[in-house]
Amino acid sequence: MEREELISRLTESREETLRCFIMDEAQLELSLSPDKWTVKEILIHLADAESVLLERIKRIIAEPKQVLWAFDQDQWAKNLEYESYPLQLAANQYKACRDVSIYLCNKYFDQYGNKEFVHSATGLRTLREEMIKIAEHNLNHLAQIRQILK
Repeated sequence: MEREELISRLTESREETLRCFIMDEAQLELSLSPDKWTVKEILIHLADAESVLLERIKRIIAEPKQVLWAFDQDQWAKNLEYESYPLQLAANQYKACRDVSIYLCNKYFDQYGNKEFVHSATGLRTLREEMIKIAEHNLNHLAQIRQILK
């Protein structure tokens, strides 16, 4: 994936995701099944994942050859009580992190894309791969939300 395509995906998914944050309460409480996350919980997860991924790309740019740790999304959802977490805080967090990620991807994708780091669960990766992961992760969850809303 080239930088321009990545920036386009990040921008378009940001706009679609931000529209999800303002859905009505009934839509936000929907899920695929009782044991799956609700739309609201997915959105809060996206906000937290954006902050984790942003922190990772900043570390890779600023301090190469990092070992970066995976995070347990289910523990975050449980221990941060996503079901009662303020959605507007998550929306603000998501937008701020995504805006910074777009800036950093635009500025450093080509220049530092080959910088390597070690992910605790997936092994050796590059900054380019992690930047692309931001878009892909978001797009996967948007597809999930669309499926829930059908």
